[in-house]
Parts: sequence; C-alpha cells; structure tokens
Amino acid sequence: MSRTANSPSRPAGARSGRFPARAVRVLAWASWDWGSAAFNAVMTTFVFTVYLTSDAFGGEAHTSAVLGWGLAASGAAIALLAPVTGQRSDAGGRRRLFLGINSAAVAVLTALCFFIRPSPEFLLPGVALIALANVFYEFANVNYNAMLPQVSTPASIGRISGFGWAMGYAGGIAALALVLAGFVLPETGWFGATAEDGLNIRLVAVFSALWFLLFALPVLFAVPEVPRRPGGPAAGILSSYRLLARRIRALYRTDPHTIYFLLASAVFRDGLAAVFTFGGVIAAGTFGFALTEVIVFAIAGNIVAAAGAVAGGFLDDRAGPKAVIIGALAGLLATGGALLALGPDEHVLFGVAFDGTLTFWVFGLLLCLFVGPAQSSSRAYLARLAPEGEEGGLFGLYATTGRAVSFLAPSLFAACIGIFGSQRFGILGILVVLLAGLLVLLPVKPPPHLPRPKPDRRGT
Repeated sequence: MSRTANSPSRPAGARSGRFPARAVRVLAWASWDWGSAAFNAVMTTFVFTVYLTSDAFGGEAHTSAVLGWGLAASGAAIALLAPVTGQRSDAGGRRRLFLGINSAAVAVLTALCFFIRPSPEFLLPGVALIALANVFYEFANVNYNAMLPQVSTPASIGRISGFGWAMGYAGGIAALALVLAGFVLPETGWFGATAEDGLNIRLVAVFSALWFLLFALPVLFAVPEVPRRPGGPAAGILSSYRLLARRIRALYRTDPHTIYFLLASAVFRDGLAAVFTFGGVIAAGTFGFALTEVIVFAIAGNIVAAAGAVAGGFLDDRAGPKAVIIGALAGLLATGGALLALGPDEHVLFGVAFDGTLTFWVFGLLLCLFVGPAQSSSRAYLARLAPEGEEGGLFGLYATTGRAVSFLAPSLFAACIGIFGSQRFGILGILVVLLAGLLVLLPVKPPPHLPRPKPDRRGT
C-alpha cells in the first residue's frame, strides 16, 4: 500500500508536499532536543562525570575505569534492546507514550544524582545512575528521531532535522552557561550552593533534570500519537527479536542500500562523536589551552556547529543528504588534516602568522562547522529511507549499529598516540575513522526525496 498525503500515521498537512509542517509541531519537537542537551552537555560531558572522576571518589585512574565500564555496559544494553523497543512502540501505536516514559526516567535518574556525595562509597551508585539514565536517553532518542517524518514534509525534512540539531547545540550552550554562572564558578551560587560536600554539583543534577523535563513536555502534547498497526507487536521479547531478524533479512533483500547506509553511518558517526569527545583533551594537552579557554571554545564550537546544522539542512533539501554528508566529511578531513599538520608550532599561512592557539581556534571551529551538517543529514537520510510505520525500528537499528562500532575512534585515537608518542597524532586516528566512513558511504545509493511506500512484509 502506498503512502498518501492523508495517511493516518501522518497528521494532515504535515506530510503533504503542498503544505509546510506546522510550526508549532516543529518547535515542540525541537524543544526536546533543546532540553535533552542538559543531560548530554552538563551531566555526561562537562560537569557531572568530571565530578565523578575526581580524586574525592577514589583517584582519577580508578574512577575513570569504573565510569568507562559502566558506560560500556549501558552501550551493550542499548545495542541489544534499542531496535526491539523501537519496533514495539511503532507497532503498538505508542511512540509518543514511550518517548514520555523514557524521558521521565532520564529526568528521575538525573535528579537522583543529587544524593551522590563526594566519597568513594558513592562512586558505584553514581556511575550506575548515569549509565542507566544513558540507556533510557537512547531509548527516548529512538522514538524522538522516529517522529521526524511526522513533523516534516518530503521537501523540508532536511532543514527540520538541521533545526532540531541546532536547537540541541543551543540548549547545551544555554544550560552549560547557566550551570557555570549559577553553580560552578561563584564561591556561593544559587540557593546558597557552595562546593562543600559537593552541594553545588549535586544541585546541578537537579537543575539538569528539571531543564530536561520542562523542555521535553511540549512534544508530548503537540505531536499526535501514531496509530497502532494491525498485527501489533508480539507478546514476548523473544518473538520481537525473531520478527526483527525477519525484517532485517527482508530489508536486505528488498533494499540492501539501507543496510549499507546503517553500516557506513555507524563508522563516520563514531568519528563525529570523537571530534567533540577528544576536542577538549587535544585543546588542553596539545595546544596548551587552560580549562576556562576550553570551556569558551566549547561554547563557540557549539554555536558554529548549530549554524552548520541549519545551513546543512537547507542544502540537504536541495542537493540530498548524501551530498551534504560527503561534503561535510571531506571538510572534516581537510580541516582535521590541517590541524594535525600545523600542530602547536608557529607557521605562516596565507600571509597570516599562526601560533598554536590561533591554529586551534581557526581549524577547530571549522571542524565544528562540518560536524553539524553531517549529524543532521545522517538523521534526515535515514528518515527518508524509513517505510511508514517502521521508523522506530529503523532508528533502533541506527542506534544499535552506532553502538556496535563505538570502540573504533577511541581505540585508533589511543593507538596513534602510542605509535607516534604524541597526543597530537591522536587526531590521525579520528581522521582514519572519518575516511573509512566516507569510503563505505560512497557506493551507497542516495535516498529518494519522495515518501517511500510501506512494503508488504506479511510473508517475511
């Protein structure tokens, strides 16, 4: 059965090529991205995990190892469960419901981090809360990404995806700025918070939970639930896995390029994640940035990445997502290569004297500029490939394949440092991953701009 403009799983006017997506639904959908950035930027990147790995919890090496194993366990759980949870929410007509449940779980687990005091006996509970919140966050993200076709048209899916990414970057900047100004930097912060007993950081957890919960609410009211599909989900988890296996085999027979894209995107998305994961480490260790300089650069980098995501979204709708991803990856390879070649030494380039600081600011921001379009168009690419009613299952596979290769960039980053004896050459490991993703993507057939018909897989 082919899609129509008034298909029941698409709100009237939201999927028709004649009418733009309703602005209120787009804003409500992107609000979730804005809110979830408090978990990503504050809890898992810049503030709370730094608190957990401090000496107060038992020494940096030990605490970092415990955190690493905890996040590895959460990654394994996501890889195993994400496609099945997405598939079951699709079939049961409960996409919005599960987005709400999983978002609420993230907020509750984040708020519970308030009780993690700076003492070694609280390390395991703290890591467990962050790891479990990460699992529920990824489950929510599957449902959230699957909503993209509900709030866009075939002609606007790229720029709406880019707008969502940009809102995520902007939300991270806003939340991080408020946290720094209100809790981290002043001796006595909001609500009388001081560093004694880690109170200021523990209150940051409550702030992040409330921020996420507040901005996650609009999408639950503005975007309608998808209808339940005939046949619904199987009663048991094992039956769901068997159905998933049959659908993957059918997908490989009928549209193998979707499988190829999942594999290619898993590789280059790992490289994209490494740009932000190790960017601050490289800024401090190789280019001599102080902590405050790293934070300022992180804010600037997020602003640039947001602008890149918006611009890439418009290009996506004109040239297609594959062209945008290829262009962004090529830009990342060029600017990353320049950063590696120039390093912290002084150079004259285009008549301008570059020292290490200027080199990192210029080429580091260019890296951020290209990351946004690659991330945004990757989501839009898959949304264009997803058959109606199966978006959650496909984005679940998207999460699973990404987790399956998430060791690549960190491993090559560390290996190149070991081989060459300098942190600077860790950049080479990231570039190798990005190049591999680009090469795997090149032969993949680009997705159509028009909606894809839902295949009849009753016999599979």
